[in-house]
Amino acid sequence: MESSDLQERERERRSPNSMDLDMNGGNKRVFQRLGGASSKDSNQKVCFHWRAGRCNRYPCPFLHRESPPPAPFPGSSSSTNNKRVADDDSGFAGSSHRRGPGSGNNTWGRFGGNRTVTKTEKLCKFWADGNCPYGDKCKYLHCWSQGDSFSLLTQLDGHQKVVTGIALPSGSDKLYTASKDETLRIWDCASGQCTGVLNPGGEVGCMISEGPWLFVGMPNLVKAWNIQTNVDLSLTGPVGQVYSLVVGTDLLFAGTQDGSILVWRYNTATNCFDPAASLTGHTLAIVSLYVGANRLYSGSIDNSIKVWSLDNLQCVQTLTEHTSVVMSLICWDQFLLSCSLDNTVKIWAATQGGNLEVTYTHKEEYGVLALCGVHDAQAKPVLLCSCNDNSLHLYDLPSFTERGKILAKQEIRSIQIGPGGIFFTGDGTGQVKVWKWSTQPTAIHP
Repeated sequence: MESSDLQERERERRSPNSMDLDMNGGNKRVFQRLGGASSKDSNQKVCFHWRAGRCNRYPCPFLHRESPPPAPFPGSSSSTNNKRVADDDSGFAGSSHRRGPGSGNNTWGRFGGNRTVTKTEKLCKFWADGNCPYGDKCKYLHCWSQGDSFSLLTQLDGHQKVVTGIALPSGSDKLYTASKDETLRIWDCASGQCTGVLNPGGEVGCMISEGPWLFVGMPNLVKAWNIQTNVDLSLTGPVGQVYSLVVGTDLLFAGTQDGSILVWRYNTATNCFDPAASLTGHTLAIVSLYVGANRLYSGSIDNSIKVWSLDNLQCVQTLTEHTSVVMSLICWDQFLLSCSLDNTVKIWAATQGGNLEVTYTHKEEYGVLALCGVHDAQAKPVLLCSCNDNSLHLYDLPSFTERGKILAKQEIRSIQIGPGGIFFTGDGTGQVKVWKWSTQPTAIHP
């Protein structure tokens, strides 16, 4: 078997769209090698040498014509999943399929240069690694994004594990990124160069900035750095990893692995943070916190959202409509938006009695990891929605009309809005990408 055959089979094996398991849960290829019946004759496969216009096998055991397009996934639009793109990627050809001179009766397939390639919406892993041998003939995407409202400016490499925080401290010309590789990296915003690496002494679970302060969540600890005065504080009290941090008024909140929320109050006289409270009620780790409308919202692995009053730090409501981990929370005007590994984004609004109720549920094909919101230059709200299929969707609200998509090697766990139409994404491989809106948005503030 030629090496190109092996590459093609390896590509199919690695694609999540290929069905590698039989109905009994076993590996299909192993099942077939042991004598199991194949659901599809191998000679019904299209020859990829013919597709590339260079098949020299006669007779060739594979088809020298295009097979019918695959059926759309349940619940998805055929206009979304069955788009066909010309070789030069200049635009969509709709549901029709143009045939080049290499099709028809030409069994040698030497003239396939004008052929249309069926593109999927999946990133080519070989291209992402810099070595796809198929070039424009590849049916997978050779780009990091889809949509014309934004573009990739640069990529920041250096972290070795998932990026857990991205921060732009006030008054600083530096970007800070944190990772589970136990490092913080400092980047010069003008040059994009890494100017320093900090080792906080443990795995970083989250990082935020507020004014000149940089807060880093770690196992059993929150570190606080003042980048203007170089004050370095260690806030003790958390049990286990600190997964989420947020600041509200003069309070710092930390969501911990044991399900409690620790609270510190900033003391201007001593320039320190004094312990203020410990909020209990969640039964499992707290992975998302947000402050808005004089409320603290907490999302947990126990599938619930709790609403806390900032006046007395008492829980005023528990929301239990999600059926899996509540990964991210944001406030938008009078609405609360939550996302979960249950594949949904829920929109909450207050009733006349003041309690929150779900007014709309947006469903995704995969679990939703993170939310971030902006307004574009026309004051239109745009929601950035990261899913665990390694994609980030950009939706116009309130219609949830998709206006673009960002792709990554692994899931995007961190999103940060910057000034001047810049935003940042950090993924599971440690890559941080810098994006630029073609029309400048403004960050949403609670």
